Amino acid sequence: MKTNIFIIIFLCLISNSIAQKNHDQPSTLVKTANGLLEGVYVSGIREYKGVPYAQAPVGNLRWKEPQPVKNWEGKRMADHFSPRAIQLPLYSDMNFRSDGMSEDCLYLNIWTSAKSDTDSLPVLVYFYGGGFKAGDGSEFRYDGESMSRRGIISVTVNYRLGVFGFFAHPELSKESPHHASGNYGFMDQAEALRWVHKNIAAFGGDPDKITIAGESAGATAVFAQIISPLPRNLFSAAIGESISMTLFNPPASLKEAEKKGLEFSNKFGAQSLAALRAMPATRLLDSTSRSENFGLSAVIDGYFFPESPLVLYATGRIAKVPLLVGWNSEERDWKNILGKQEPTKENYVQAVKKLYPAAADDFLKIYSAQKEEDVKTSASALGNDRYVFNSWNWGEKHAKTNNPVYRYVFTQPRPGLRAIINLPPPSAESSNTPSKIPDDKKGAVHSGEIEYALGNLPTNLVYDWQPEDYRVSSIMQSYFLNFIKTKNPNGTGLPPWPLYQNWQKDPVQFIGSDTYRAAEPDRAGFLLIEKNGGEEYSIQ
Repeated sequence: MKTNIFIIIFLCLISNSIAQKNHDQPSTLVKTANGLLEGVYVSGIREYKGVPYAQAPVGNLRWKEPQPVKNWEGKRMADHFSPRAIQLPLYSDMNFRSDGMSEDCLYLNIWTSAKSDTDSLPVLVYFYGGGFKAGDGSEFRYDGESMSRRGIISVTVNYRLGVFGFFAHPELSKESPHHASGNYGFMDQAEALRWVHKNIAAFGGDPDKITIAGESAGATAVFAQIISPLPRNLFSAAIGESISMTLFNPPASLKEAEKKGLEFSNKFGAQSLAALRAMPATRLLDSTSRSENFGLSAVIDGYFFPESPLVLYATGRIAKVPLLVGWNSEERDWKNILGKQEPTKENYVQAVKKLYPAAADDFLKIYSAQKEEDVKTSASALGNDRYVFNSWNWGEKHAKTNNPVYRYVFTQPRPGLRAIINLPPPSAESSNTPSKIPDDKKGAVHSGEIEYALGNLPTNLVYDWQPEDYRVSSIMQSYFLNFIKTKNPNGTGLPPWPLYQNWQKDPVQFIGSDTYRAAEPDRAGFLLIEKNGGEEYSIQ
């Protein structure tokens, strides 16, 4: 009898424990404006993957601005990543968790630590990089769990790429109610922001505290949303890491883009828009890889981009938001100046004269190479400055609109490789295992800051992360989180980061093993590049 009583008591305790656990765990069922979503609960974080924010851009919706997502009946599961946008396997560092690849790609992913829909947490919406040709919101380096655990909601957004996202054509402009074509990838991002702004409160987020962010092409996406009137008032702050779009070599005009699109379609036998829409996606993708004349371009279409970015900034017709913007210490190297030529003094001088025939002497004074052994260093400095000029110039222009600007240079180099035996074998889905690290890379390379900033070092199994890397990551992630929460990166225990003003003596925050405020060493070079028309890097 006593034994039975003990069993009953034991079962009651277990039942109460389970009930208490279920009581503490917030419901993963969320009511959005389009219907019910069921996510998953993982160690304190609710995750919603593959959430549709627009209709599938297929059939007659190929090359149309995104259409609002249709409501669904019943409960929709959001427990796995959606397909990634149609793309070629271009970059070895992309590690996808997506459910294949498809034109049906307009989905987003949400990580939230909110316990209820009244928590009103700040929100980060992150746009992936990849040159507008590749990338996906399922990549490990963009995973939102780490950021969400520190008191925000993280969102990653998929958008159309390549010929599917940036194709202009006379017939497309004619059928558009705005008489515009191209920029579909940018419009996807704006539609995602509309969806997030409308629905994020249901996930415990504050629609008035949305920060948009991205790296490389993702930073260009942020820049595009700032200057376009379409997403105006849908976000309150912005972060741009190593932007890839220039202000001084503006996007193509609509006529130029239409002409290029017409040449592309004619070259591959599509004599009408209907024929283009009937082509299999794989054939279109293959056609772009074989076409020498087809290149991606943002378009001054009179709709998404009413005028050139430079004019919009000069006239102050941009989103009035704080901007945190920066670049890495070794985005580019001497090969971006010399190409396949040997790094000799003679070759370097000739390369600079070819780039700047009217100002070569001025550039050779700032980026001088007195000896042969100086060539790599000087050419690397020039190559890097020509690329990061975009980020520098963005900060300059944004500050002149009387919006707060915080600028950084990330300096932490990645460590050596882990033992290859611990790495997954390369595959069509994941081929991010480099054979070696270039011996001459001493600084932070392009995209090298992403895992540090988002707290995702453990998701990258390629590099042998050291305690120092985690310390730097903690600093950079804290800066980003503070900015997302308060529009100011400063916080307790962090080296101070004053607001940028171009008259300041020390206007840049260097983030790395040593994190400090200092004068920008490249300002003379940037001013000279600006004087000579900017640089050649653009969305293309």
